[in-house]
Amino acid sequence: MVGVRELKGGWTSRMRRLDIAPANSNDNNDNGGGGEGYALVLRSFVKPFYRRHAPGLLAREAGVLRLLESGSIPAARLRAVDAAGEHCEHPSLVMTHLPGSVRVREDGDVARRTVLLARQLAAVHAVAVPEQERPRTWQAWTSPERVQIPATTKRPLLWHRAVEAIDRDAPPHRACFLHRDYHPGNVLFTGNGEHLAVSGVVDWVETSWGPADLDVAHCATTLALLHGVPAGMAFPDAYEQAGGTLAAGEEHLYWRLLDALAFAPDAEKVATPWRELGRTDLGTPVLTGRLEDYLQALFDRYA
Repeated sequence: MVGVRELKGGWTSRMRRLDIAPANSNDNNDNGGGGEGYALVLRSFVKPFYRRHAPGLLAREAGVLRLLESGSIPAARLRAVDAAGEHCEHPSLVMTHLPGSVRVREDGDVARRTVLLARQLAAVHAVAVPEQERPRTWQAWTSPERVQIPATTKRPLLWHRAVEAIDRDAPPHRACFLHRDYHPGNVLFTGNGEHLAVSGVVDWVETSWGPADLDVAHCATTLALLHGVPAGMAFPDAYEQAGGTLAAGEEHLYWRLLDALAFAPDAEKVATPWRELGRTDLGTPVLTGRLEDYLQALFDRYA
């Protein structure tokens, strides 16, 4: 190992790139071939909460990476896992390094990235998984009693209406393979303009089995916070144009609200890594305002 570099943009874990010196020319490995250096990525769970849950999270990610090895999804390949932290300072997983970078800036590629994100997610949902290898059943990330309404809101009725809309049993749905934390921060891109392309999908620790609407909702909320409400509203349309299938009307609204309300009151959990990636414009007032506007847009379209 000849170099270590911190990778920005993560929140739940510490990510580092490990640069490996060229191997002996007689060695054969699929990391880069004989005589070529290569890079790996080390994910370590350092924060106490995630360290406690690391055995399940890392074991799940390791299993998913193995599952995806033979398919067309651009995911990293597993190299080693120490889910309980028995050999490493922290519970950790090592995987191959994927080309590309996270793109969250405001630029001329936002619309194109949205389309590519939707196409890639439709491909993820189409992954065939044998019943015995299916990941865990999806879990909600909020509930009516856990939603934190912004103290500064001037639209309390909007928030209460949104909370009431998720105070019900989940709608019936057809389950599929979910990334479960699919958003621009977990997708890598190469190129620009007409050469823009998805080069990798990362962070498979939350992978689940559930409704496609939930993955779509999560990415749509994130796009609304990053780039404004129109971007968030456009994503599900792009997903359906890519061949994906979503619920209609109030059933789809349920999944969108369930995800959006998990970001309340101010989306600060995701804002910190976004600012590290250059989005210093995303202060609390901006994010809270966008989240409120997004809730209103959802009711206007689907209620």
